[in-house]
Amino acid sequence: MTPRRTVVRRAPGKLFVAGEYAVVEPGTPAILVAVDREVTVTVSEATGADTVVSTDLGPRTRTPHVSAAIDTVGRLLTEHGLPAPPLHLSISSQLHERGRKFGLGSSGAVTVATISAAAAFCGLALSHDHLFRLALLTTARIDPNGSGGDLAASTWGGWIAYRSPDRAFALDLARRNGVGEALRTEWPGLDVRRLPPPEGLALEVGWTGTPASTTSLVSDLHRRTWRCSAAHREFVTAATDLVGAATAALERGDGPHLLHQIRRARHQLARLDDQVGLGIFTTELTALCDVAESVGGAAKPSGAGGGDCGIALLDAEAPRDARHVRERWAAAGVRPLTIRPATQRIEESSA
Repeated sequence: MTPRRTVVRRAPGKLFVAGEYAVVEPGTPAILVAVDREVTVTVSEATGADTVVSTDLGPRTRTPHVSAAIDTVGRLLTEHGLPAPPLHLSISSQLHERGRKFGLGSSGAVTVATISAAAAFCGLALSHDHLFRLALLTTARIDPNGSGGDLAASTWGGWIAYRSPDRAFALDLARRNGVGEALRTEWPGLDVRRLPPPEGLALEVGWTGTPASTTSLVSDLHRRTWRCSAAHREFVTAATDLVGAATAALERGDGPHLLHQIRRARHQLARLDDQVGLGIFTTELTALCDVAESVGGAAKPSGAGGGDCGIALLDAEAPRDARHVRERWAAAGVRPLTIRPATQRIEESSA
């Protein structure tokens, strides 16, 4: 008996470095980094008439992302005049622990890996750009407020500068003219480019132990009249400025200036929290930041806050400082995670 062909795709999780909340506005920049923990999706032919999904992602993970990803690939296959066969998907994740997520973009990673694996199994070759666009069309149907930054990090890997597209435009284009046309047409606001890693600085990650819902926090902000206020415009302007300055610092290898911009990003998020009362900063996240700054580093919540992870950039030549930070984090209820940047997108394989 000939063994069934299988296709395996892996997509890394992500951390926001700067630009949270503001990046949901089309064309507004952010900096993200992919991490060396990933979601793995293995696709083979289903034995029955229906697609079957087995996963260790846990009950709190939103399985609609997997179903929606399969549906998006099916729409593209139909446009190409190709059949959409029933599939067997096996999904495993390093972005969870006993069903609890770390806040590393698991929904985005599983979307990217599922689309990549299902498309490859069905004979569709996707560029990075087309894979990202398919993933964003998928997630925007579930949550139109999501920026897509997590998808970009999972697709390209490494450190990236990202500007979010007009998701309403992309969804409407796909609905009117088809998915294929949406892949070929320029999306207003969209830009993704690679950045060099920070020179002389080491990334440290702490987990608060409390899962947070990015979708709920961003949706809560969208429901408030604050988004139509002068304070909102000031926040977006300030975020755009500091992300631009941080991007320039990365590109010229200026570690001290990058640290300054990360501190600015922390204070901008704290100001937003004070104005709107979203609960971005928890006791643990505040302690995470204060401890890192006490040794000359810079730190902030990564992503929407309210729990999940925080990041710190510390002097790479001062390992004693890093040990000190990890010890004090642990004493404050913050668990240091062994996470490093993923230098490139996780390799692909098939059998």
